[in-house]
Amino acid sequence: MNNQSQRSYFKLGLLILIFFVVSFFTNILGALNPSVTTSFDLTETLAGLLPFSFFIAYGIMSIPSGILVEKYREKKMLLAAFLLCMAGAIIFVAFPAFRVYMISLFTIGTSLAMLQVIINPLLRVTGGEEHYAFNSVLAQLAFGMASFVSPKLYTWIVTNVHASEEPGAIGQFLNSVTPKDLSWVALYTVFAIISAGMLILIGATRFPKVELKSDEKSGAVSDYIDLFRNKTVILFFFGIFAYVGTEQGISYWLSKFLADYHGYDYETTGADAVANYWGLMTLGGVLGLVLLKLADSKVVLRWFTLMTMVSFLLGLFGNAKMALLLLPVTGFFMSVMYPIIISLALNSVNKHHGSFAGILMTGIMGGAVIQLLIGGLADVINLKVAMLLNMVTLGYILSIGFWAQPLVRNKTLQVFKSKGG
Repeated sequence: MNNQSQRSYFKLGLLILIFFVVSFFTNILGALNPSVTTSFDLTETLAGLLPFSFFIAYGIMSIPSGILVEKYREKKMLLAAFLLCMAGAIIFVAFPAFRVYMISLFTIGTSLAMLQVIINPLLRVTGGEEHYAFNSVLAQLAFGMASFVSPKLYTWIVTNVHASEEPGAIGQFLNSVTPKDLSWVALYTVFAIISAGMLILIGATRFPKVELKSDEKSGAVSDYIDLFRNKTVILFFFGIFAYVGTEQGISYWLSKFLADYHGYDYETTGADAVANYWGLMTLGGVLGLVLLKLADSKVVLRWFTLMTMVSFLLGLFGNAKMALLLLPVTGFFMSVMYPIIISLALNSVNKHHGSFAGILMTGIMGGAVIQLLIGGLADVINLKVAMLLNMVTLGYILSIGFWAQPLVRNKTLQVFKSKGG
């Protein structure tokens, strides 16, 4: 293998690692929820403010990030993003209070919103357009793996930091920077270290020049105004809003629900349930790739949404064993929703795809708003009833499988091609 090939594989590996890190930092919140709520004595509404602080950054930064990347280019923005992420983690470790945590989450959320905008075009150019589909799947598998691993790290930290009289070198360091009654804060020390490592790797790497395609460019203000006048654009914006709201609406409250209603230990069993939710979502994504070659994407979306609704309701109102099994299973069925909604959306308009993609990414703020609503309802009624808000968002996603009219449909194997939808 020549040096150029080695450098190319290193860059590709680095981008896959960035996908891993983005997911690792994002999807830890569900496992953390009960610990944070207990440590800071939060109401459910205040607990809902935490994912709100994180995901609202996507609503604010997704479109500006695209503009900034075009002006300052990818490497500078990657460095800025991880510098921001490291700063967000460090300020919370230094001042572990609830208000500081909200600022920290917003700062980290802003950095991850920037990274999401940067890495997909970079992946296309670095790995080669002919390998882009394969590399995208590889990146999503890394994304899913990180979501599975991060709750496991949470369990290790809360059961080891300040828990051993003779800790190793890592344990001694984490003990020294972590308050005794807030062992979970050590996670953010780990995040700061990871961010610092990413800064070193990115700083030492020369990335290829990215010529953005029309569907990757931010577009002019007039393009956004034109799109916002299109009812289809608004409907699909709420599709992403509903999807991320549901994805986080189950994962964020899952561990706390299992602890409150069925007595499961949130530091071990609850965290494992969150990990299983994300792990099953990764497995479901692999199955979804196969199914989308066999059936119309709208049909796949309908069936998987219906199965999500059934497993969610059985898990929510069933006994302890059903809850522990079926609530994580919803992740498996939800796996196809995001890529299908995105593809149906982009295939439903014939211009301004880059600007439209920015609008869709802004819809990730659904992860903020829905959690705040669930938390507020939980304080007024109870968490079980509040979590039924996920049925409303799932109902909207189900409707997309009926009203979407893409200009181009997903290509299926002719022998299996759906006649419906």
